[in-house]
Order: sequence, then C-alpha cells, then structure tokens
Amino acid sequence: MPKNILLFSLQTFSTTGGIQKMTRTMAHALFHISKDENWNFRLFSLYDTRYDLMSEYLPSENYTAFNNNRIKLGLTSMTKSSNSDIVILNHINFSLIGIVIKFLNPRCQMWLITHGIEVWRPLSFIKRIFLRDYCDKIICVSNFTREQMMARHQCHPDKCKVLNNAIDPFIKLPETFDKPEYLLNRYGLRHSSQVIFTLTRLASSEQYKGHEQVIKAVSGLKQAFPNIKYILSGQYDSIEEIRIRKLIEKYDVNNEVILTGFLDDNELSDHFLLADLFVLPSKKEGFGIVFVEALACGLPVICGNADGSTDAIKDGKLGTAIDVDDLNELQNTIVEYLNKPLTFEKRKHLQTECLLYFDENHYREKLHKLLIDEQTA
Repeated sequence: MPKNILLFSLQTFSTTGGIQKMTRTMAHALFHISKDENWNFRLFSLYDTRYDLMSEYLPSENYTAFNNNRIKLGLTSMTKSSNSDIVILNHINFSLIGIVIKFLNPRCQMWLITHGIEVWRPLSFIKRIFLRDYCDKIICVSNFTREQMMARHQCHPDKCKVLNNAIDPFIKLPETFDKPEYLLNRYGLRHSSQVIFTLTRLASSEQYKGHEQVIKAVSGLKQAFPNIKYILSGQYDSIEEIRIRKLIEKYDVNNEVILTGFLDDNELSDHFLLADLFVLPSKKEGFGIVFVEALACGLPVICGNADGSTDAIKDGKLGTAIDVDDLNELQNTIVEYLNKPLTFEKRKHLQTECLLYFDENHYREKLHKLLIDEQTA
C-alpha cells in the first residue's frame, strides 16, 4: 500500500485554466484519500506562492510553493522524494525532474498526467527518454489523448490509463436554474433572448477553439432567430481581440455578439444559467472541463468530434459532437437546440446525468482504485 504520495504541478492556484482546475481537484481528492488511508500526501507547485493556496482544497501543511524558483524545486525534490512511493507529474515539462527522482529512488512509481496538445506533438529527447524508460504509468484525461500517446509515442497500452477530469468540488451548482437578473441587466438582455455561450482562452497563438465558426453561424441565424445573442467570454490578447472584432464587423453581428473578456470564477455558474446553449467547436481539447461545468449547470453542449471533447459528453449521451469545419452542421445543430426551449426539467435532468459521471466522489473512487492497483499489480 502506498505511504507517501507527491504531486508536482506547474500552477495550481495562481491562475485558472483546465489543467489548474484538474490539479486542484486531484490534490483535493488525494488529500482525502490519504487522510482516509493514513498515507502522506504533498503538493509541490512551481509557479505558485504560499499565498496563492486555496485552503478549501488542502491545508497548508500539505502544500509547498516555489514561486518559480526552479533550483529550490529541484533540490527539494531530490530530498523529499527519496521516500516517495508514488510521484505524480501533472505535466510533461517535469520530465527531467522525473528522471532524476526515478534515478535516485528506483522503487518509486512514476506517473505522468497527459492532457492534450502538450503531448500531441513531437517531443524533445529528454521527454522521449522519460516516457520510454522512467515513466511507469501515464494518466490520460481522455480516450483521445490515450490514443495519441500510443500512436505518436509508442506508449504501451497497459501503461496508459484514462482518468477523465471531474467537476470542481467547490463549483456553485444551481438548484432553480433561473436566469440571473443582474447578468440580464449587465448585458442588456431580455428573458426571451436566446443566448449562446462560449467560454475559452482567446489567444492568438491558439486559433483552434472554433469561436469564429460560431460568429459565422450566428450571422446566418439572426434573421430566423431575432432574439439570438452570442456571449463570447475568456481572457484575450490584443491581437486576438482585433481579429474577433474584425470578424464581428465582417459578419455584421455587432448587435448579436457580446465580448466580455475574463470571467471571474464566482460568476461562472451564473453565466451558464444565463445561456440556453454552450458551444465550443474546438479541434484540440484534451478533455474540455468547461463542457462538464456547463452540463452540471443544466446547460446543453455542442462540441467538436475530433478531440477529447467527446469524453466530456460521454460519446453523445450528454451533448452533441459535430464536424467543426462544417458550418451547416453547426448551424443546424444550434437550430435544433434553440427550437426546443429549455425547461427546469430538462436542465435538472442534464445536471443529474452529468453528476453521475463527473462528480468528484466518482473521480476520487477511480483515482483510489488506480493507487491501490499500483500496489497490488
């Protein structure tokens, strides 16, 4: 049975993104598993400071932050990992540390969490050596990522395990599903407005999220749906903002598209409630935790069919996957949803179904089994 578990993270609390949310949930789950089993667990976070810790996830005595001090992280890793039974790296960029730890402590089990685009590409020599000779288990957040690890890097199928991401245990889940009045007022919307919502990182270097396709779709649908609105949210850089605003002008949707910028986590659930449909036709989602967050708030989802998004909708059980390059398919799918107005019962059913698959208790059980199996294999 494992006694000492060490989780390495690039960033956990100082910023918000899919990997950060996944790491918070994993840290919270590992803390409680270790508490129940009387094991020792610690989280090392490279870029965070000690002040970034969100204490609801784990207490300070289980957390070490390095404030981007790589030398300190390396030295601490060599000393603290000497008695570790399982070391979990939450990113392929920790490969060198993984090699050093495994060399100093050959008996420890070395796990790597693989998310998406960071491993769907050619890897450096160090990363390839790590995968081949030093990594004992690869935890893939989706079946698609598992397939990529086997096809691109010749990882053995028995080494690659799927552990889908889970809903943040502290997300505010709605009970009434009413549209928040303060957001209706903020955006100048009516209760009759049919709101499509996208939340993603809007970076000029990552133009695969598909929001430009949604802008085009809204342009083609605004006559048939005069109350349609598209709320596009997420932090953007200046280059991407310029590109998006040009698209809005080009497709004549100035009155339909609302570009909000960064959304605070405290308002996330309320934006899901405000919307009638969540659409993110991305090509390169490792999993897409935002999909399960939307579903947990009772919001229907449209995603792409050529990446890890299909895991988040359970291969069509919870949402609809489309060919993201087919604008007609996107428009037709949006029409199907908008022609079937959401009711309390529909939203509640979606929420219930989502929680059957992606709540933290289910995630914790699967993670616990992986830890136990590691020791009994």
